[in-house]
Amino acid sequence: MSAPHTVHCLADGHVMLSMLGDAQGNGPGGFLLLDEEFNIAGRWEQNARGMCYNYDFWYQPRHNVMVSSEWGAPRTFADGFNLDDVTAGLYGRQLHFWDWHTHEVRQGFDLGEDGLIPLEVRFHHNPDSTHGFVGAALSSNMWHWHKPDGRWAVEKVIDVPSVEVAGWPIPVPSLITDFLISMDDRYLYFSNWLHGDIRQYDISDPAHPRLTGQVWCGGLLGRGGMVQGHTLQGGPQMLQLSLDGKRLYVTNSLYSSWDNQFYPHLATTGSYLLQIDCDTEHGGLNINEHFYVDFGKEPAGPARAHEIRYPGGDCTSDIWQ
Repeated sequence: MSAPHTVHCLADGHVMLSMLGDAQGNGPGGFLLLDEEFNIAGRWEQNARGMCYNYDFWYQPRHNVMVSSEWGAPRTFADGFNLDDVTAGLYGRQLHFWDWHTHEVRQGFDLGEDGLIPLEVRFHHNPDSTHGFVGAALSSNMWHWHKPDGRWAVEKVIDVPSVEVAGWPIPVPSLITDFLISMDDRYLYFSNWLHGDIRQYDISDPAHPRLTGQVWCGGLLGRGGMVQGHTLQGGPQMLQLSLDGKRLYVTNSLYSSWDNQFYPHLATTGSYLLQIDCDTEHGGLNINEHFYVDFGKEPAGPARAHEIRYPGGDCTSDIWQ
């Protein structure tokens, strides 16, 4: 297998990684297990029925389920994005619900043309809850899942319209590339990498999210602004939230070949790390003008910042059981 992505620790001591491809970079890849000394312990999946591609996963033992999503085969996306690959069916659009005990797919959902490239998946942090979300990057929408009558159900709950931009052959999608849920399960945050904004939604009613905050941090729409004299290049991408929900951190590099295609200046300016102040009482977002980490002046040259992690656990790596 090749192209590791998501990592989660399991209760039995194993580390589990989603692998996006086989040895030749073809899909669907699978799930790799490592033992406590990081030796290869084998594959996790037993029956990957209906799985065309692989990407993110999140498990919830109290409901005997793991949910996984699809990006594409590494050989498809490695050298950049080609719109023809979408029409050729080389990108994912399915969501898979696995039996956590038997390691087999029990239910699958084809999200269709309105659910292209479903990337990050997140359950509520409350381990008793069956509610969760997946962000479809290319279709620029959020889907909600739950288990109302003994079987999993999926519905679209947020749409971000594409925007006409001069010089682009098609209306530009927002490209939802990352999202997370606050530890109290009240707010959902996601980044629109191409449009350039970060959004905050109140999900007290998970089936009816309500927009409560929005800030601009770069993007192709020309609304990105400046922080401490730095023009915000690229678009907001990876997110991480403090455990008290008050500080949202964001970086702007997606994947180097895609960066070079959509935001070529990142190669010379490097990335940023921003802090967004979150109003957890009434909703609302503001860029903290006193916090800016510049990755453009690293000793080895401009660097691209991506994943953000807290050393003691955080909103996207901890799974409560």
